[in-house]
Amino acid sequence: MRVITGSARGRKLKTLEGLDVRPTTDMVKEAVFTIIQFRVPYASMLDLFAGCGQMGIEALSRGASRVVFVDRSRESQAVIKENLTATGLMKQSRVIADDVVSFLSHASDKYDIIFLDPPYDEGYAPKVLPLLENVLAPGGIVLFEHRYKEEFPETVGGLVLKKNYKYGKIAVTTYVHAEDAQ
Repeated sequence: MRVITGSARGRKLKTLEGLDVRPTTDMVKEAVFTIIQFRVPYASMLDLFAGCGQMGIEALSRGASRVVFVDRSRESQAVIKENLTATGLMKQSRVIADDVVSFLSHASDKYDIIFLDPPYDEGYAPKVLPLLENVLAPGGIVLFEHRYKEEFPETVGGLVLKKNYKYGKIAVTTYVHAEDAQ
């Protein structure tokens, strides 16, 4: 797996092996960054269930001002830090060792882009989606990667489903604040 473009273009990223880790495919990563390409420069991003950090690192490489990576796995945190060091992007980053639900329940910062790719079939959507409204900046966007068959609500608190993109067996559902849906 490599960084697609930007300041760290072509740099290889390390990932963890095993069934617990499922990095976002290059096809989905490219599609996500096509969706948000004009939002990335100078944006603050929250990468939840960060894994190896590839989505946040791609955003930093493309000009995001800062990324906060959240993952409860010590192994994932170590790999994220290793990848950030290898790409020279550590200064604009923060790696947080926490459960995503716990982190969101106490978070006070706002983010322009929130990307999350939780483990499939573990029921994270109803636990996490209601917590995102409070950390999404005005004009921001949530990108939730999931199995294409999983259904998502049209509204969650003050968030509105903007669009659902499908890529084979994977989908990315986007949410924005209701006032930004027009």
